[in-house]
Amino acid sequence: MTALDGVFMPPWLGRPLRVLLLTGSLTPAQKAQIRADAAHGGADIIIGTHAVLEDDVVIPRLAMAVVDEQHRFGVMQRVKLRQKGLNPHLLVMTATPIPRTLALTVYGDLEVSTISEMPPGRKPVKTVWVQPHEREEAYDVIRERLDAGEQAFVICPLVEESESLDVRSAEEEFERLRAGPLKRYRLELLHGRMPGRVKDEIMERFGRHEADVLVSTSVIEVGIDVPNATVIVIEGAERFGLSQLHQFRGRVGRSPKQSYCLLFSTEDDPGPDARERLEAMVDTTDGFKLAEVDLAMRGEGEAWGRVQSGANSMLRVARLTDRDILVHARRLAAEVLAVDPRLQKADHRALAMAVRPFLEKATEAN
Repeated sequence: MTALDGVFMPPWLGRPLRVLLLTGSLTPAQKAQIRADAAHGGADIIIGTHAVLEDDVVIPRLAMAVVDEQHRFGVMQRVKLRQKGLNPHLLVMTATPIPRTLALTVYGDLEVSTISEMPPGRKPVKTVWVQPHEREEAYDVIRERLDAGEQAFVICPLVEESESLDVRSAEEEFERLRAGPLKRYRLELLHGRMPGRVKDEIMERFGRHEADVLVSTSVIEVGIDVPNATVIVIEGAERFGLSQLHQFRGRVGRSPKQSYCLLFSTEDDPGPDARERLEAMVDTTDGFKLAEVDLAMRGEGEAWGRVQSGANSMLRVARLTDRDILVHARRLAAEVLAVDPRLQKADHRALAMAVRPFLEKATEAN
C-alpha cells in the first residue's frame, strides 16, 4: 500500500481508499451524504458508532464487518449489522470475553484467535479489594504514585448524588477528594452528561498531564490510552459486573511502570455474589478466566436466541464447564455435517428431529 499526500492508495485498486466516518453527532446533511455514498459504492470503508446500525444506513456491498469492543453491542445489534450485507465475514474483538461469547465459542459457532501475551515490557496490574476501614492506607498509595509523577483515575457509579443508593457519585467524590485526601493535586471531573467537545478537552488535558487525577463515571470504560496513569480507583466496585471491572482495569498498566487497581467497596461484606466478583478480580487479570467465572455466576443464556444470561441452556447432559465433552461433540458434529449437511440420510433422521428446536430458535433470532 502506497501513500500519496497522506492518502493510502492500494496498487490493486488504482485509486485512493475512500474512508467515511458515521457518528450520531454529524449534521443531518452530512449523514445523508454518507448514507448515499454507502448505498451507491462511494465508500470503501465505513467507520462508525452505533449510528451505522440505523435502518436507513444501507450497505449492499458489505463484505466484512468488524465489531470492536463487542460487549458493547447487543445480540440483535450484531445480527442487524450482518444483515446489512449478503452474509458478510464477521470479526468481533474484545479485551473482555463475555459469557455469551464463551458459550457460542464452545458450541462451535465462532472460531477464536486469542492473544494471551502482554505487550513486551508491561507488568500485570496489581489488584486490591479495599474495604471501608482500609481507605486511608489506600490513599497513601495513591499519593505516593502521584508524587512520583504518575496519574490516577477514580471511577464512580453515578454522575450525581442519589438519595436511594448508598454509593459515591462522581460530582460528590470530585469535591470530597480535592478538598480532602487529594487536595495537593490537580483534579478534573468527567461524565457522560457533558458535551462531547468538553469531554474531549478534559481528556486531552489529562493526556498532557495537566491534571493528576481524573474523577469520572464509566464513560472512560473503553478507548482511553494514558500510559502515565498507573492507578485506578473503582468506587462502589461491588455494583459493577466482572466484564466492566476488567475493562476499567485495562485503563492502567499501559507502560512498563507497575500499575494498581483499587476496588473500593461501600460495605465490609457486600454479599456473596459481589464478594465472588471482587475476589475473582483480585485473583486473576486473565479476561478468559473472568469470563468463565461470570458464566458460572450468570448462566450462558440461549445459544441461539436473545437471552444473554440465566439458566436457559438447551443442553440436557453436558454443562458448559465440561470442555472435553463439548469439544468431542463438536468434532463429531463436524464429521456428520461433512458427509450429510442437511441430515437427509436414514441414519441421521433421529438427529434431524432432535436438532429441529435449535434451528427454529436460530430462525427466530434472525
